[in-house]
Amino acid sequence: MSKKHSLMLVKDAKDAHTRRDLEFTCYPGDSDYEDTLLGLKVKDCLIWILWQAYLPSSTPKPLRYYRDQELINLRGNGSGMLMEWDRVYDYAYYNDLGLPDKGADYARPVLGGSQEYPYPRRGRTGQKPTKKDPNSEKRLFLLSLNIYVPRDERFSHIKFSDFLGYAAKSIGQVVRPELKAVFDKTPNEFDSFEDVLKLYEGKFNLPKHTVKKLRKHTNLELVKELLSNDGEKPFTFPMPDVIKEDKSAWRSDEEFGREMVAGVNPVVIRRLEEFPPASKLDPSEYGNQTSSITKEHLEPNMNGSTVEQALEDNKLFILDHHDALMPYLTKINETASKIYATRTVLLLQNDGTLKPLAIELSLPETKSEVYTPSVDGVEGTIWQLAKAYVAVNDSGYHQLISHWLNTHAVIEPFIIATNRQLSAVHPIFKLLQPHFRDTMNINALARQILINAGGVLERTVFPAKYAMEMSAVLYKNWVFPEQALPADLLKRGVAVKDPSQPHGLKLLIEDYPYAVDGLEIWSAIQTWVQDYCSIYYESDEMVENDSELQSWWAELRTEGHGDKKYQPWWPQMKTRADLIDTCTIIIWVASALHAAVNFGQYPYAGYLPNRPTVSRRFMPKPDSPEYAELESNPDKVFLETITSQLQTLLGVSLIEMLSRHSTDEIYLGQSESPYWTADASALEAFKRFGKTLEGIEGRIVQRNTDECFKNRNGPVKVPYTLLYPNTSDDTRKGGLNVKGIPNSISI
Repeated sequence: MSKKHSLMLVKDAKDAHTRRDLEFTCYPGDSDYEDTLLGLKVKDCLIWILWQAYLPSSTPKPLRYYRDQELINLRGNGSGMLMEWDRVYDYAYYNDLGLPDKGADYARPVLGGSQEYPYPRRGRTGQKPTKKDPNSEKRLFLLSLNIYVPRDERFSHIKFSDFLGYAAKSIGQVVRPELKAVFDKTPNEFDSFEDVLKLYEGKFNLPKHTVKKLRKHTNLELVKELLSNDGEKPFTFPMPDVIKEDKSAWRSDEEFGREMVAGVNPVVIRRLEEFPPASKLDPSEYGNQTSSITKEHLEPNMNGSTVEQALEDNKLFILDHHDALMPYLTKINETASKIYATRTVLLLQNDGTLKPLAIELSLPETKSEVYTPSVDGVEGTIWQLAKAYVAVNDSGYHQLISHWLNTHAVIEPFIIATNRQLSAVHPIFKLLQPHFRDTMNINALARQILINAGGVLERTVFPAKYAMEMSAVLYKNWVFPEQALPADLLKRGVAVKDPSQPHGLKLLIEDYPYAVDGLEIWSAIQTWVQDYCSIYYESDEMVENDSELQSWWAELRTEGHGDKKYQPWWPQMKTRADLIDTCTIIIWVASALHAAVNFGQYPYAGYLPNRPTVSRRFMPKPDSPEYAELESNPDKVFLETITSQLQTLLGVSLIEMLSRHSTDEIYLGQSESPYWTADASALEAFKRFGKTLEGIEGRIVQRNTDECFKNRNGPVKVPYTLLYPNTSDDTRKGGLNVKGIPNSISI
């Protein structure tokens, strides 16, 4: 019986196939088939059998030269423009986001290679420098999707087709100039929440004169097609989960608190360990930034408890965006955005829910304002606005830091180093490669149309032109070992060490869906990695003596994350424990963490009032016309404060695209090919991993139906499935599925 195995051509040529492209049929019944293939040449290219894993020291002699030569080819020579047929992996700074030749407004600082703006490295493309700034690369034409990535990293035909379809639906960047020109002349606002809902009910109408201008002034076939289908309804979106069951439950305080542990950004909330909340900002530069929140603000809503007692009982928590944003407030508030640095204090109640107690809004060199919960009248509207300012901060931090920086950007150097230093037959390459699928391609496209100067992200998220610059400043806080879920939970104080618990941790918020499900996924990944690595490394000495592994780890630290090469926290890679911990973190970040912060975007933020991305004016002051309007038309004031109509259309289009699963998605515990290795023990360990994940699926379903866990569904009745593995589903459905952990950062 024949058996297909992946093969690789070991010659760097313009017509060279990729590792995915070539298959060869061999017959295991033939005892000499391996020896025959090792010497087989096709067009002077040695065919290399990839299904067998070899450490460098155990590589068959006929392969050793070719193993080394292949890695040399993949590294390239470090110069010249790279072409689409190249398979070269190399490093570069983020110096291709701006357009300095277009003027100062479009220039952006180089990210990476400096103390001011450190950053993970991206894949080198070799584009020529700009005229005005020799340190910046020229950008391709905006809508060109032919930005270089190594050929082995390019989308499959199915994936590329899906991406084009999603991009066509997400028309924001394509039609932005045309839309903006029209909206600037005929500015439109949502007058009520009913107007916003029309976006999802097929009832949203652009004014007829607006449609006429769009038809007249744009040559873009996409716009014409949308307008010709139904001339007045070019924008119709799926109903976001957060408003499917109840159109107003998102406004409740309980849902506001619940989304901090079960929403799209459940990785920031931490335990409040000192009161009042303190700042780590330099007081000589920023003054005294200690919080203005007092006991008198909190205790009236603390169900009879005191601040001291709640601190002692680990019942106070905080969503703190103060220190991250305060250094940039002056710059940001000089743009169209008007934001505050925020602190939100919450009480953990006996039923497991989080009750907001106070929100502090801070500006540089002014006294902070503190707001407390209220339901009725102007005070109730003020409280809703205060929560909106918090949601704006959390949306921007989520998109720039939790999502882009801490998953997409930090993983790319691992992909480059792995391909440059680990042979395709190295067991660690085989372990990690499925978790790198499509990431370099999606990151390259992000640089081309999303995070670039004037791109969709700058147009729809409050930091605007300072977005990527701010993410570089916050990269200073990134610590690799703290990306492990247990370490992250301990650092944020939401868990304490407890050897008696299944994962060695006790969650202080027991009903914390992200942490509860995440710890099960983390443990499954860790066990799989340990079982797999133990097959090839019988001792610590084998790790330390693995030449490729040591080169990989050295290059990752000194080149890929070169701005942090002197940090003492990097694992030494001298023991099996170092290797297992490192690979577990990489797989966790590329799979589960990314799923948790990506695929909930449309379900929760597709309805912009729930998670606005911009605030356009400050809190109304007493005796002002805006304050008076709070009494007569509070909803209008709210909607004119948050994301504008145009930004909403662009932003919702973007996150709809980002939240979709591809139809060729491969989920955690699944493999692209059943023949990814010939090692029976590795295949058996992987099978156990898949079964473990399927068991986790069942437990997640049970927890979501247990009414004791109020944070699993919340007032909006959206079950927490962002860490549901979906391993058991062999169908490739794609689309806006709010479940499934893809193997890699593929969107």
